[in-house]
Amino acid sequence: MRYHSLNLNAAEVPFREAVIQGIAPDKGLYFPVEIPRLPDSFWKNLREKPINEIALELMRPFVGDSIPDPDLGRILEETLSFEFPLVELSEGVYSLELYHGPTLAFKDVGSRFMARCLGHFSKDSPAEITVLVATSGDTGGAVADGFLGVPGVEVVILYPEGKVSDIQERQLTTLGQNIRALRVSGSFDDCQRMVKRAFLDNDLKAARQLTSANSINVARWIPQMLYYAMAWRQLGPDSKPPVFAVPSGNFGNICAGMLAHRMGMPCRQFVAATNVNDTVPRFMESGQYAPEKAVPTISNAMDVADPSNFVRIRKLFGYRFPDLDAVMTSHAYTDGQTRDAMRHLHETYGYIADPHGAVGYLGLSDYLLQDPGGPGIFLETAHPIKFRPEVERTLGLELDLPERLRGLLERDKTALPITSYDDLRRFLMQPPGS
Repeated sequence: MRYHSLNLNAAEVPFREAVIQGIAPDKGLYFPVEIPRLPDSFWKNLREKPINEIALELMRPFVGDSIPDPDLGRILEETLSFEFPLVELSEGVYSLELYHGPTLAFKDVGSRFMARCLGHFSKDSPAEITVLVATSGDTGGAVADGFLGVPGVEVVILYPEGKVSDIQERQLTTLGQNIRALRVSGSFDDCQRMVKRAFLDNDLKAARQLTSANSINVARWIPQMLYYAMAWRQLGPDSKPPVFAVPSGNFGNICAGMLAHRMGMPCRQFVAATNVNDTVPRFMESGQYAPEKAVPTISNAMDVADPSNFVRIRKLFGYRFPDLDAVMTSHAYTDGQTRDAMRHLHETYGYIADPHGAVGYLGLSDYLLQDPGGPGIFLETAHPIKFRPEVERTLGLELDLPERLRGLLERDKTALPITSYDDLRRFLMQPPGS
């Protein structure tokens, strides 16, 4: 498999180079030159196959000969070392819980896969790799955990000051070792712009070998399709194609689901549910892509005004709006609606959802009102404890702290405050680890 830039002005590269570079020299995102379609029998017989075998068959075409099958199999086994339960709330309505990994967020899959790929590649490289990543919440913790202690890799995480939860902040500022956190005075979009600018800085690239662990990196983006396959596996071979409702910020998650769909996975519709940062819902209504300034919400991981991966979604459909419109619906919801959904889920089903999962549930509910029939799945992307104050205040209860998080509360946060790209550049021009 080779990858080309969506800006169409850079050479095609194999998986290894796409992962290490992160973004193409012409500023474009890497995209597979071709997307294989697996036979219907593969999808029909998922229950008969072990999870690791399924994952290997799905990922092998995208990795190609960059990683031998035995090593890729080991990487996938370590990546998928936790469960992805499909929880039925009512007849035909399910929550796909993606928070059972080490940092209690869906991004554990992509981060663990990418970390192990880079660890594999760095064995043959004398130069240390610097992973530069912006986070609106969960990415930072997942990347920090996934890359902690990986030889030959330093991780630099930018996060917006005051706009991530306390637990999210602790997950990326308390680990030390090869993990460095930079606290940015601004929004996630500011953090993301700084990261993108760094990749275009020739002097900086000469001083460090940079790559990104945001979902702009193919090794973060593509493996997210695996839990859609796990959901279909749990529904069983006699199920009708489901509706997937995905709480969407940078749109890498839902794009990965659409990638699985292109490979043959049955799906009736994708619903991209956002908070009031509604660039994509407005696009789906008007056909005009017009980002506005990001607005802080209680579903902070989706506080993204200019989602990087939406261009990949448009590419999947050949930039043909009618084709995309037939497969994806998008709606935006306020904090008030999100809280109402959290209360409804708890009072009706005894289910505790975090704000992002509640937004996904709203999107699913609205779609099924218009087009009932067949199962509906909303993605619960983070453990409610990661948004403890909001969940406890909204539901009037006290959450138990998972054992794996208790040690975080005893550690000191360490982060370097920065206000501009110049601050980031000065930091990165220093030798790694200084």
